[in-house]
Amino acid sequence: MRIDLAGRTALVTGSTQGIGRAIAATLADAGARVAVNGRREDGVRATIDELREQSPERDLVAATGDVSTAEGATEALAATGDVDVLVNNLGIFGSVPPLEIDDDEWRRYFEVNVLAAVRLIRSTLPGMTARGWGRVLNVASDSAIVIPAEMIHYGVSKTALLGVSRGFAKEAAGTGVTVNSVIAGPTHTGGVEKFVYELVDPALPWDEAQREFMRTHRPQSLLQRLIEPEEIANLVAYLSSPLASATTGAAVRVDGGYVDSIVP
Repeated sequence: MRIDLAGRTALVTGSTQGIGRAIAATLADAGARVAVNGRREDGVRATIDELREQSPERDLVAATGDVSTAEGATEALAATGDVDVLVNNLGIFGSVPPLEIDDDEWRRYFEVNVLAAVRLIRSTLPGMTARGWGRVLNVASDSAIVIPAEMIHYGVSKTALLGVSRGFAKEAAGTGVTVNSVIAGPTHTGGVEKFVYELVDPALPWDEAQREFMRTHRPQSLLQRLIEPEEIANLVAYLSSPLASATTGAAVRVDGGYVDSIVP
């Protein structure tokens, strides 16, 4: 199978690190012009320089802006131009006892994890449908289905994102544009390393801490390890390509078998 995104422009939100960075690199390697997004210009530029150093032929542009705000989204879209592939990767998470999550924190999670995606879809979908081709991918989480007790607000925001994807897929019906969710499982990123050490003994070496975390807090995983960001990016690249033309309105899992279900 050859994934060819030559001539397509992709915007990947929150792509200066972790899963977003891996997605940006993978889409660029497939031939797409990729807009790297983050809140700070220096962080975006540094990411682009590092990705180009790894592979000079990557076509990367800076799309700085805090897309959890209307102003930041407008700024990022202006820098990107017409978007053919939108990957709503931006998200926040953290461990908080359920009864200590106040109204402001609930609102913050929905602004970043849900409304940022809605705002960008609303801005880019009309152009995609007018051109007769497009891909929208919303990066969700196993937590959308298996709500974790230590971060209910995060899980519920990702559940909402699954509904957003299905709803906008119906809006795009018959246009050549597909809208899907990617249900990512526990993934090895810098932020997750910090999260792991909030829940296990911080004196443990990383390999032991990871195993303890999976054994104690994510025992459902069939993979029995954290997923690497590139493994998430590979699925996103496929769903972004012409090869996935019949997949829409779906919640596609790359979760290491974490969700105990025989259907996607």
